[in-house]
Amino acid sequence: MCSYAARPVRDGNMAMTMNQEDVEMPHKEDEEKDEQSMPQSDRSVQLKRKHSGSGEDSLDSLVGHPCCPLTPSLSPRKRTTSQSKTEPPLLRTDNRTIYTAGRPPWYNVTGTTFKEAFVIGLCGGSASGKTTVANKIIEALDVPWVVLLSMDSFYKVLTKDEQELAAKNEYNFDHPEAFDFELLVTVLRKLKKGKSIKVPVYDFNSHCRRKDWKTVYGANVVIFEGILAFANKELLKLLDMKVFVDTDSDIRLVRRLKRDISCRGRDINGVIKQYNKFVKPSFEQYIEPTMQVADIVVPRGGENFVALDLIVQHVHSQLEKREITVRSALASAHQGQPLPKTLSVMESTPQVRGMHTIIRNKDTNRDEFIFYSKRLMRLLIEHALSFLPLKPVQVETPQGSIYDGRRLSGKRITGVSILRAGETMEQALMAVCKDIRLGKILIQTNHDTGEPELHYLRLPKDISEDYVILMDSTVSTGAAALMAVRVLLDHDVQEHKIFLLSLLMAEMGVHSVAYAFPKVRIITTAVDKKVNDQFHIIPGIGNFGDRYFGTDAPSDWYESDEGMDC
Repeated sequence: MCSYAARPVRDGNMAMTMNQEDVEMPHKEDEEKDEQSMPQSDRSVQLKRKHSGSGEDSLDSLVGHPCCPLTPSLSPRKRTTSQSKTEPPLLRTDNRTIYTAGRPPWYNVTGTTFKEAFVIGLCGGSASGKTTVANKIIEALDVPWVVLLSMDSFYKVLTKDEQELAAKNEYNFDHPEAFDFELLVTVLRKLKKGKSIKVPVYDFNSHCRRKDWKTVYGANVVIFEGILAFANKELLKLLDMKVFVDTDSDIRLVRRLKRDISCRGRDINGVIKQYNKFVKPSFEQYIEPTMQVADIVVPRGGENFVALDLIVQHVHSQLEKREITVRSALASAHQGQPLPKTLSVMESTPQVRGMHTIIRNKDTNRDEFIFYSKRLMRLLIEHALSFLPLKPVQVETPQGSIYDGRRLSGKRITGVSILRAGETMEQALMAVCKDIRLGKILIQTNHDTGEPELHYLRLPKDISEDYVILMDSTVSTGAAALMAVRVLLDHDVQEHKIFLLSLLMAEMGVHSVAYAFPKVRIITTAVDKKVNDQFHIIPGIGNFGDRYFGTDAPSDWYESDEGMDC
């Protein structure tokens, strides 16, 4: 007989949310520990031979990160450094501590999605403890970027007659016809492929969807829980692991009474009536039979630590198989190739050459570095705008004459900066583009792996319709730029509408971006030929962020820490 020791469970939860205007990334936040502990035995988990699964959970809201200022202070500013996996940074608020963790590359050097999210399906009767099991799995997994998705979000919009039945507890919410499986499959398929998705928010009091949907993006692991998570063949195809939570019917009834009365404003007689008429029969007809397709059956739900430990071990082994490296591959690719036609380098006029001389000089003081960098940025932005498509228009002058002019052929322009150094270009963009919308992406290098990691994302609403000017001060290997472009594509921005702007680029970075995304326009003031073993541009400009903000780089600094020279 085998014996299992329970793994320690860390407090924390991972989720993703957005408000109406911004997309935000998942964070880990503290939760209270479960005070109950149950004895474990080797018979507390039933295993099956299959290896695919299904499940859902609810989306949690978290506070966003503070934005970096647009205007540099003349006093030295604290340098942002990349965190390692062993020392996650903390963001403390009045009532919680949020741990952030970066998302490693989910694509290969060609820019295409290489690893899909690992989807765990959790199925079980109403109030069986599926959400508790999901939270326990997240705590034990201790990996970044886990998304909780609940099947409850995908109830169909009820007609007026159906709403009247629901108000009288006469509508069967546990029947397959109550769910919008078509929308659910579409959303889960896109999320599994790494795309940005919108999830409806269902109001159980009014029995309808709320106006504002939640935007979710960036999953390494998706935990999907619902009473009918295994009831649809197309859903089952998307599940990598299927877990059935088996809880005694009396316990489920007690939990449902507490939940519906305290949280959903129902009366006890109505809850019992609905349970006997719809919940219990639907469980026996539609839910319990799907236990046969489960890979793992978990008795006692979240109290079964042996089963949870086996699930976590399996997920970890699957994630290890999906690990990929990008930076080293970029460093060895495209050597000796001619520069792409999508690259536009500003003419090296005496004025441009003179400004480069000043900002490249290691002895240039900070005030002069900022002043001439801003001048160069303004010229770069003006040069980049000339590549935007324009359509002919006619306007009438004050003298009553007709003037044949040009106007932007598109809805609008949005600027997105790669933090922190890329934000230094925002003022130049705002100076020439009135009322422009701005977004931010934080990408840092993990010092343990050497790979870029996505830490934070804030994009304007409906960015998919815009021309996007992506800004970074310098580009070395192109690893950060590659990740930023992939993020924009995942949010349905069209590739030919993305313009990558940088004051200085290395040939390696130009080739990396152009090879992966041949329709992206690359615009810079200069291109240097070499990158050294530390991925610094040679002759280069140094660490732009440190020189601009007045921070000091450590002896082993990575230019890519700032989302620049990366």
